Amino acid sequence: MYICIGSAMQELNLPVYDARVRQAENGKREIFDEIRKKYVRLTPEEWVRQHFLNYMIRQLGYPASLIVVEAAITYNGLKKRFDILAYLADGNPCLVVECKAPTIEITQAVFDQVAMYNMTLTVEYILVTNGLTHYACKIDHQTRTYTFLKEVPAYKMLNQNS
Repeated sequence: MYICIGSAMQELNLPVYDARVRQAENGKREIFDEIRKKYVRLTPEEWVRQHFLNYMIRQLGYPASLIVVEAAITYNGLKKRFDILAYLADGNPCLVVECKAPTIEITQAVFDQVAMYNMTLTVEYILVTNGLTHYACKIDHQTRTYTFLKEVPAYKMLNQNS
């Protein structure tokens, strides 16, 4: 079932799912985050993040137990928060995802943001999405190059390449 929450939330270029949305006591809308196991404030970016998490878990086979959402890292002494980080079964991080609201254009600045996170994380795959457009890249850390992928990598693909 597709749930459209007011004019701020819109249909995305991601599979529809039955999002658990509620009205909080403060009058703000909240959406349930399956990974964090709690309701979080429903913003356009969170709408994208929750849809992308659902896509990763249900369509691409990422184990929910190997995904971290909105955790802090330190880069050049500064605290930064990434949106989504997926791990391989061996405990090594493999994919970092940066989510933006659908109204935010995916620009070089967005890629720079996720690349900065990857200076600390050193994952093999990075992805940026605004829910409408998704860009996935495979990183070669030895040659310091990247290749754009035609599709978002499934979890089993990441495991084959490790």
